[in-house]
Amino acid sequence: MVSIASDHGGYRLKEHIKAYLTAKGISVLDCGCDSLDSCDYPIFGKAAAQAVADGRCEKGIVICTTGIGISISANKVKGIRCALCSEPLSAEMTRRHNDANMLAMGAGMIGPNMAERIVDTFLSTEFEGGRHARRVGLMMDIEKE
Repeated sequence: MVSIASDHGGYRLKEHIKAYLTAKGISVLDCGCDSLDSCDYPIFGKAAAQAVADGRCEKGIVICTTGIGISISANKVKGIRCALCSEPLSAEMTRRHNDANMLAMGAGMIGPNMAERIVDTFLSTEFEGGRHARRVGLMMDIEKE
């Protein structure tokens, strides 16, 4: 299952990606928001990240206008590695090398077709492990300091 969340600036793209994933047979946990009404992205980014951190969802996707604020919010949740991606290569590399468990996108930066390609790449790319596992461990140890 994939958690998904947005603020008002990412609402339309969130709904598009939610429908896209559902049509592909991927279960989605929608953590809000529920309309175009102005709202606060940290609330929804945190909810989607907590669903990943506590194991309810394998991965998560968060969207705001730029993807910046909501990715910062998601990364505040212990255990989350959220990467802001605006093209498929970044999505591939963050999965392969960083074992990112959440994807952030900016609805004002990319359109629905590019978002679909980024999501497909993110969800289908495996973590390489090896020397990268040590680095991910070091990254996650920063939370404990």
